[in-house]
Amino acid sequence: MAVLEIGCFTGYSALAWYESTVSTQAEIITLELDPTMIAASRRTFDRFKLNDRVRLIEGPAQDSIEKLSGQFDIIFVDANKEGYEGYVKQILDKKLLSPKGFIMCDNVFARGMTISTEANPTLPDKVRPYWTENGKALRSFNNFCKNDSRIDSVLLPLYDGVTLIKWKQGQRNFVRLN
Repeated sequence: MAVLEIGCFTGYSALAWYESTVSTQAEIITLELDPTMIAASRRTFDRFKLNDRVRLIEGPAQDSIEKLSGQFDIIFVDANKEGYEGYVKQILDKKLLSPKGFIMCDNVFARGMTISTEANPTLPDKVRPYWTENGKALRSFNNFCKNDSRIDSVLLPLYDGVTLIKWKQGQRNFVRLN
């Protein structure tokens, strides 16, 4: 089993993947660009002794994804929202998603702003421009997921929205290793 995480933040989601895959000893690869978050993640990995199965790759996610090989059973996307569509396209094109794997993308409602820029009247003015731009990017991403013929996807209304993506049944974009 293998897990790819795009957007490490402080390392706690990698910790969750680590703990939930003890029985399978899954390899966990996590990608992060921000030096502050890289340092925080490394502290988390050291504190909880995760370095035996967690590998942090530093740099732009698009560049890191391009260098990856093999397949991942779980891919978790929680990074810069304007990058979601490109990351998922790249993952699918490179066939990094295993035949029975899934991609999970977090925050796809963008605080309601994927619906309309007026969808969240309580959103503070201080963060409104940020979430408005994220909403536009994630609206495009959600449309991509709906229209890409290679995949099935479902958008779950959990907190700020989670999209689950898997290969469409019968899709022959990968090599079976059975």
